[in-house]
Amino acid sequence: MLVHQILKSKAKSGVLTVSPSTKVAAAAAILAENKIGSVVVSGDGGKSAVGILSERDIVRELAASGGACLEKPVSAYMTTELVTCTSENSAQDLLTMMTEGRFRHMPVVEDGAMVGLVTLGDVVKAQLSELAMEKEALQGMIMGH
Repeated sequence: MLVHQILKSKAKSGVLTVSPSTKVAAAAAILAENKIGSVVVSGDGGKSAVGILSERDIVRELAASGGACLEKPVSAYMTTELVTCTSENSAQDLLTMMTEGRFRHMPVVEDGAMVGLVTLGDVVKAQLSELAMEKEALQGMIMGH
């Protein structure tokens, strides 16, 4: 399965973004409100990504420096070395990149513009769906349908 197929199957399209100057507390509220694990940081309203801030980033900083980090900008704690993919990458490509890189969220970029965000959960769901279809096809072949 390809990334563009995964994006089509997602309940919500688009990517939630915050600006680099957004306070960590506001970003945390967005994560909680939307029941998501990360938010993309964009300086141009979502056309491009300059970073990503995850729940893990916030928890690590809370443990290291306490609640004062909530008043700092997300740019202080975001991951800036983003790994991205295109809509033509395969789910298997993403599983490999995410597993090796130990991250769960990947921006999808086409012609320099961000067009979506794929999570590890999205990729696993796509892989399970593909396996179920293959199983049905094999069962049909065995049964002579």
